[in-house]
Amino acid sequence: MTLLLLLVSTVFINNFVLSRFLGICPFLGVSKKVETAIGMSVAVTFVMGLASVMSWLVQYFVLVPLHIEYMQTIAFILVIAGLVQFVEMVIKKTSPTLYQALGVYLPLITTNCAVLGVAILNIQSSYNLITTLFNGIYGGISFTVAIVLFAGVRERLETAPIPKALEGFPIAMIAASLFSIAFLGFGGLFSKFF
Repeated sequence: MTLLLLLVSTVFINNFVLSRFLGICPFLGVSKKVETAIGMSVAVTFVMGLASVMSWLVQYFVLVPLHIEYMQTIAFILVIAGLVQFVEMVIKKTSPTLYQALGVYLPLITTNCAVLGVAILNIQSSYNLITTLFNGIYGGISFTVAIVLFAGVRERLETAPIPKALEGFPIAMIAASLFSIAFLGFGGLFSKFF
């Protein structure tokens, strides 16, 4: 039940993009096409899950025993950077078209604050290793839900009659803010059930 509650909380109530406002750069940059958004989501979910576990291991088996917990952010960024390099090499080999479509946003996963945010949140919440893994994966799912839904809306907006002054990025920002408001509404809905 705890993992189910964590799933609902992470994906709907505390969505990293729409409620915590983490990972906005790839959210706005890669959400023009659903196909690209799905590719970025898979990469972010993979990195987020692995980074959560690796960061937890670094925290409790390196930083805490050496009493250098103050190095947490730097250590976590190094872990994430290494994982992103690995993912980038895999995508380049397996799907060159996706690699080209993601462009500069793929290396930017290293600085995606949602990935670092999940790793730090796991430590601050004192999650065990299993819960940390699931929270990392659920964080990736929350990113996926947000970016894929938003990409669908942006594709639809391309054919909609939009006033000239709002075309492009302005209407995307308005749509993103409406998405955020909609997801914030889940907080009250699920509080009655849990």
